Amino acid sequence: MNKQNDAILKSTLDPILMAVLANRLDTIVREMSNTLLRTARSAVLAVVRDFSCSIVTGDNKMLCPGEGLPVHIFGSSLQSQSMCDLHNDLTPGDAFLHNDPYLGNTHPADHMIMVPVIIDGEHLFTTCAKAHQADCGNSIPSTYHAYARDVYEEGSLIFPCVRIQKDYRDVEDIIRMCRRRIRVPEQWYGDYLATVGAARIGERRLGELVKRYGMETIRQFITEWFAYSERRMAEAIKELPAGTLKNIGRYDPFPPVLPNGLELRVDVSIDPVAGRIEVDLTHNEDNKPFGLNQSVACATSNAMAGVFNCLDHDIPHNAGSFSRITVKLRDGCITGTPKFPHSCSMATTNIGDRIVNITQAAFAEIGDGHGLAEGAIGMGAGAGVISGHDRRRDGPYINQEWLIANGGPGTPTTDGWLNYGLPVAGGLMYRGSVEVDESKYPLLFKSIRVIAGGGGAGRFRGSPGAEVIYGPRKDPMTIVISCDGQVNPPQGVRGGHAGPAASTFKINTAGVEEKLPGVVECRLQPGEWVRGVDCGGGGYGPPLERDPQRVLHDVRERWETLERANDIYGVIFSGAENDDSLAVDIDRTVARRAELA
Repeated sequence: MNKQNDAILKSTLDPILMAVLANRLDTIVREMSNTLLRTARSAVLAVVRDFSCSIVTGDNKMLCPGEGLPVHIFGSSLQSQSMCDLHNDLTPGDAFLHNDPYLGNTHPADHMIMVPVIIDGEHLFTTCAKAHQADCGNSIPSTYHAYARDVYEEGSLIFPCVRIQKDYRDVEDIIRMCRRRIRVPEQWYGDYLATVGAARIGERRLGELVKRYGMETIRQFITEWFAYSERRMAEAIKELPAGTLKNIGRYDPFPPVLPNGLELRVDVSIDPVAGRIEVDLTHNEDNKPFGLNQSVACATSNAMAGVFNCLDHDIPHNAGSFSRITVKLRDGCITGTPKFPHSCSMATTNIGDRIVNITQAAFAEIGDGHGLAEGAIGMGAGAGVISGHDRRRDGPYINQEWLIANGGPGTPTTDGWLNYGLPVAGGLMYRGSVEVDESKYPLLFKSIRVIAGGGGAGRFRGSPGAEVIYGPRKDPMTIVISCDGQVNPPQGVRGGHAGPAASTFKINTAGVEEKLPGVVECRLQPGEWVRGVDCGGGGYGPPLERDPQRVLHDVRERWETLERANDIYGVIFSGAENDDSLAVDIDRTVARRAELA
């Protein structure tokens, strides 16, 4: 806190006013987010919160990301830059739809609405609301198309930053295009209105803010807020040792394109004297004919997220702190600048999750107390995209489920987060609701449970994943699943163990299970089920150094098993497992740990 105060005192703006304005911007983004959450129509937005709001300056610098998903918000300024480059006639009442991954967007399923905030003739801000769509017009009923050989096979509607509102009214040509090509047009339009409403709320509140404090005060605040954030970032980097950290991970086999999987490499160069970090992603293979290629926005955001995960969490996330990180990309690289028409359908997830993990785990090479283990990956059955015909409404339905747990990574000081979700989302998405999904869509959940022993062991363990079983009620259902981590699970660091791998099964009407590949389009008939098992997060540090009382707590909560407590953690208990008499036997535990060591 002293360092924070020292940095603020270097500014000329009153520090109390500076703090007030910073929090006021954050409040505006929170109101934008609440507007979208409360008015969206699809479950993926109104329940799961797979969206992000942010504020960018008129000269296209990230000012306030709020609680946006890391994979969404780092690239907001790239998209607002496209808006400025393509449109030299911005006027009040404009709104733009942008989902082009070759012009700064993440992937086509993320529809970004941008509103230029023009005050006294000056473009001072851009409000951004990005929402993942339940359907975006793909050739298959899913916003994710891993097997798409190019954008044409992918099939999604791509809008390269087009004006969708003028004078606060919809451009009906664009609306008709979406209604014609998207499988659930009324649901899409409801989500569109919610997204526009969020951006307009931001526009209104920013106008009120400038009116209250004056244009010159706001300009001064922006300048000094960026300078303060940059100083905080430089100070954090100066506490790290100089050097280059190299880390390699491996993406699962993906036949026929990647029959042996894909090696992914990240090089992190730390210059504490200059207070700068470079993340080099150029040593990876070229674009592949599938939908997993990284867009610029995703490659950049995922590398930066891996860095920020290893630094002081209190550093503001904006253009000031971002300026101290350089992400080096290569044209036509699978982890870099995509070469059109290679598909980026799944740029936000699978390979992106690996980049976050590999980057944050690289920092563990510095020594104990640095870096993180790898967090659980894989959008398994619990994150499958379901679709079919709903007889109750006599029409189609489509939605992405979000009932995965995906265990979080062990850290130098804490266990992994139980409801982690995905590395690219950083735990900021909400879990779906069984009750809401069963009421909105014609499906039934048979069970959902945390997997005992489902996390990577360590001094601080990775969190366990979950198992979920669900299926259709009375009519066939299609499920598209794009699950990584079935062959190469999340790794531990500093002696921590890897998390267990993910898996997916189809259960027929006779109860017989069939193992499914990681990426699959599965057709279920009534009476059939899909069963998904999440990855667990990797552990941090040797399991034999874990506090025995923490192991006891894990066993009582059924996050760990007695067998793993004995065999991996070397902890012996007295008493009964199912009552309050269970306790650590100190003497036998010391002896057991000496034996295992």
